[in-house]
Amino acid sequence: YERTCRYFCRKTNSVVVCVGYRLAPEHPFPAQFEDCLTAAIHFLRTAQDHGVDPSRIVICGDSSGGTLTAAVAQALVNRRDVPKLRAQILIYPFLQCVDLNLPSYQQNERVPILLKERTVVFGLKYLNLDLGLIKELFKGCHVSEDQRLKYQKWVSPDYIPHEFKTRGYKPSPTYLPSKEICEIAESTFDPVFSPLLAEDSVIAQLPETFILTCEFDVLRDDGLLYKKRLEDHGIKVTWCHLQEGFHGTLSALSLKFLYAPCS
Repeated sequence: YERTCRYFCRKTNSVVVCVGYRLAPEHPFPAQFEDCLTAAIHFLRTAQDHGVDPSRIVICGDSSGGTLTAAVAQALVNRRDVPKLRAQILIYPFLQCVDLNLPSYQQNERVPILLKERTVVFGLKYLNLDLGLIKELFKGCHVSEDQRLKYQKWVSPDYIPHEFKTRGYKPSPTYLPSKEICEIAESTFDPVFSPLLAEDSVIAQLPETFILTCEFDVLRDDGLLYKKRLEDHGIKVTWCHLQEGFHGTLSALSLKFLYAPCS
């Protein structure tokens, strides 16, 4: 990511700090979040030492980095010992593990580079959970009735605009939850892993946000749902949707290793 970060630095004329957080599975969840939070707090406190205005600090990440960005922004909302973030930038982030059959998951199930099954494999490895859970997660058997009632106001195909369902979408059948699977998969509902599930009291305090989504990406609808939640709480959101974009577009463009018409 060094080249991508240098690209950002040049194009935005900004100081860019890249966090070399520890990686899973050697360092299990939530070590990555803890590293990013520690780095963010340190920089917020020492920004002036680097010639940076503490009131103009923005945090940014793509894909799982977008997850970490959202989680760090949420963790900072109640901190009184550091300056407030100016904004957060979420680039095709993973934000929830409640519904893996949203329209974008159905439409882009086999679209490279982030296939539907690969997404869940990465998530399970990150949480150090058995890969045998994949089919149960696809069916939603890891979501208890209480959780289903709580989260349906935030995670539902009903909140995805109609224009994003025109490539083909069929409501998924509802399966009964499994108590055993629910207990094993409890960590998938941790807001550090699924920031879309943070409480309203946290969401309402988040900074101005930029969200980038791509049409050919299983994570597209995570971004759309988070956009709605933020806007429902009066948070200013700038949204960019790449109609011909795919997961990883940003890296592809900055590294120039493949032609992408979505630029």
